[in-house]
Amino acid sequence: MTSVTLSQFRARQSDLIAQAQREPVEITSRGAGRRAIVVSPEFFDRALEALEDQADTYAAREARAETEPRISHEELMAELGL
Repeated sequence: MTSVTLSQFRARQSDLIAQAQREPVEITSRGAGRRAIVVSPEFFDRALEALEDQADTYAAREARAETEPRISHEELMAELGL
């Protein structure tokens, strides 16, 4: 990962955005440390999808651990009038 200061990013933003298509670019600021990470849209989409998959896995695990009485699919459909 490339790391640049905020002022370097401002001066070379076009080149660094192009570089972010290949690898993440970290933007730092004196005193504040990391300020931002610039990534390609494809990288962002894959990361977001992975986070959503992880959240779904967690929710499924929580649902399986519930102790409330369960009803069958047929009972649910009848209850909903379908």
